[in-house]
Amino acid sequence: MFKNVMAYRIGPNWVATVPEIETALAANRFVECSPGQDKSVGWTEPRGVAHGPLLESVGGQWIAKLLIETKAVPSSVVKRKAELQAKDIEEKTGRKPGKKEQREMREDILHSLLPQAFAKQGAVMVWINPKDRLLAIDAGSTSKADEVITQLVRALPGLDLNLLQTAMSPQTGMAAWLLATDPHELPPALSVEKECVLKSGAEDQPMVKYTRHVLNTDEVRKHVRDGKLPTQLGLSWEGKASFVLTDNLQFKKVSFLDGTEPEAIGTEGDDKFDADVVLSTGMLGPLIKDVVTALGGENVFAEAASSEEGPPF
Repeated sequence: MFKNVMAYRIGPNWVATVPEIETALAANRFVECSPGQDKSVGWTEPRGVAHGPLLESVGGQWIAKLLIETKAVPSSVVKRKAELQAKDIEEKTGRKPGKKEQREMREDILHSLLPQAFAKQGAVMVWINPKDRLLAIDAGSTSKADEVITQLVRALPGLDLNLLQTAMSPQTGMAAWLLATDPHELPPALSVEKECVLKSGAEDQPMVKYTRHVLNTDEVRKHVRDGKLPTQLGLSWEGKASFVLTDNLQFKKVSFLDGTEPEAIGTEGDDKFDADVVLSTGMLGPLIKDVVTALGGENVFAEAASSEEGPPF
């Protein structure tokens, strides 16, 4: 259910119930692109059942699903048709179309071709843990996560989200773990796996990428000491999950181990969805907490820091 995770802290002053969120999301329920539309974004049923809830609550965890549909006409096709149209105008009138006219021609051609373009859909899952005030987005890029955040904030007035920040930067932590020569120097719940990307601060310096390679070596430690710092590092958590941590605290390539997937325990339909939510959130919550702890704990934004309760973890 969640293969790439970007985690956010929900501000202390935002409060909402499942029915309230359901009503808010329904105001922007997904509708397919019209013939002349190149993009449509809206909320859809997480279970994939038509006319079902837009916000599912399973074991106290809330799940939503944003659907993004785009239609694109190859730029080469638009360019070729515009050139032919410009050539035809020049031959008939002896006048070469100016830049503004050419731009308008391309826009008209694009609009006329959109109804014939194939639509492409992509879904993004959103997990809200109301108790810990944590929100996670299954997004592999910052731009995709930003699009989801924009839709959430638009739908839910007063929602305040801040990307999780740790006392120690992820890059500093990952570098220390790569320099460790003794397993006891690593955080208790984490183990270094066999994937890593090292980059120098200088743009013209080479990047070193390891895949399926033991990282507890003098060679890797020398790269780190020479100034090549990790931007990605493969880790495992308590032997239950593997993932790649990035220097901006993204969790990529999340994979649960030991046959914990819903398919492995014979679930299907609604039971599979519920099991997937319980397993995914039940592991991701503690995993994120342990990574944050390993990086010195959470840097809480000012509003939360002034509250008596402090951060949830």
